[in-house]
Amino acid sequence: MFRVAFRATWRANPVRPAIMIAAAMVMAIAALASPHSAQAANSKYAGYVIDVKSGKVLYSNHANSPRYPASLTKMMTLYMAFEQLEKGKMSLNSRLKVSRHAAGQAPSKLNLKPGSTIKMKDAILALVTKSANDVAAVIAENIGGTESKFARMMTDKAHSIGMKNTTFKNASGLPNKYQKTTAADMALLGRALQDRFPTYYKYFNTRVFQYGKARYGNHNKLLGRVKGVDGIKTGYTRASGFNLVTNVKTGDRHIVAVVMGGRTGASRDALMRKLIKQYLPKAKTGRRMTAMVGVPATRRYIELAESIRLPKAKTLSPAQPMLVASAAPQPAPVNLVMADTAQVSTLPQASAVTGSTLRRAIADTAQSMPKPRPRLTTAALAIPPLPRPANDPIGDLSTHEAPLPEAAPRSSVPTGWQIQLSATPSLEAANEILDKARASNGRMLNGRVNHTETVQKGNTTLYRARFAGFPSKSSARDACKTLKKQEFACLALNP
Repeated sequence: MFRVAFRATWRANPVRPAIMIAAAMVMAIAALASPHSAQAANSKYAGYVIDVKSGKVLYSNHANSPRYPASLTKMMTLYMAFEQLEKGKMSLNSRLKVSRHAAGQAPSKLNLKPGSTIKMKDAILALVTKSANDVAAVIAENIGGTESKFARMMTDKAHSIGMKNTTFKNASGLPNKYQKTTAADMALLGRALQDRFPTYYKYFNTRVFQYGKARYGNHNKLLGRVKGVDGIKTGYTRASGFNLVTNVKTGDRHIVAVVMGGRTGASRDALMRKLIKQYLPKAKTGRRMTAMVGVPATRRYIELAESIRLPKAKTLSPAQPMLVASAAPQPAPVNLVMADTAQVSTLPQASAVTGSTLRRAIADTAQSMPKPRPRLTTAALAIPPLPRPANDPIGDLSTHEAPLPEAAPRSSVPTGWQIQLSATPSLEAANEILDKARASNGRMLNGRVNHTETVQKGNTTLYRARFAGFPSKSSARDACKTLKKQEFACLALNP
């Protein structure tokens, strides 16, 4: 029937059908070329692409308009779980109890039974792959006590890392009209997960999860199919449409892209492929210029410290003269001694003392006293004296000490290999890092000394936090290996 009508139209006006076909082809090409035009008629759609290294927004379409996150919510649920692991409050082997409330969640789910338990590692993988709602509730209750309290904790955490337009009401993303976010906020969360928890972020790249006899494939169909994609999360409810947050690293470029409100899973994935193809080549190469998202200040300074080339320390031999930056004479200390009784008896009686006699006595005493020696500081060899750091349990070997009566002998300079954990903007922060490391590794660091020193980076003064006194290169590297497992940065140094 269509063929007959088309032939009749063609005979009546052979030009008009050709124009219609050409117009349709132009519209199709434009839709493929522009993600914006392809989704212009979709009121649920939002898209966002950010260059992680430069911080430049490469694409934005309704990126700050409120949208339903659906199972993208579980990204924040996992963020909260990773934080518990980082703080040592839970481990990957911790058993999480399943309540009746958690077991009663709507699918998708693992069908956990009330009263049973699940390991934290299995819970993480169940959220990443199966997007199990019952497991999300289990994590929420085991961390927050109740899911509603946990949702408030999630919201507070979101706001603290800059997700100002996000509110969570549950841990799973099941429908709730008050649970809202934006594409830009979800991209920020995607960055925070990998910046804050690089060790645990790798779980988002899991293709298949086996629990019991069942095997669950990851809902993210771009994994293994699009070069550079290593996660992170999909989501869907009828109200939200099909959502996806994707992280892409390839060719020294790094972007995070978000698609929300897709009409189908396939169309959402196709649009994400187009965004990656179009905007990844525009991303910055080379060194990252943006701050780490969600990372505590001490960790950010550790990253900065690792980028600074450390000069090899030099020690003056005893025969070499020491140059002193400042040698202003200081008042001699007052020594209180008991006078000899024989000497006391030779002093003139009080009645015989005149003003001139007293002045001569004071002058003679001053001349007989040893003249004060110039006071030297180890810090004066490189920088002006700085505030003294807090004393550590073993002994303060900081180069920022108050002036010493004389230059420190060579034996007080830290010997052996050293390890550096950080370079911070304050001595307090440096000592805090050293105290934290020692508290968790008392046996390993027994006999090692806390050691701080300064480094100037442009107009910024940083304080290096180190442990000194390792007998060998291997012992220093072994210590670093242990500390890195605890999320400390660590660098072995040969003094």
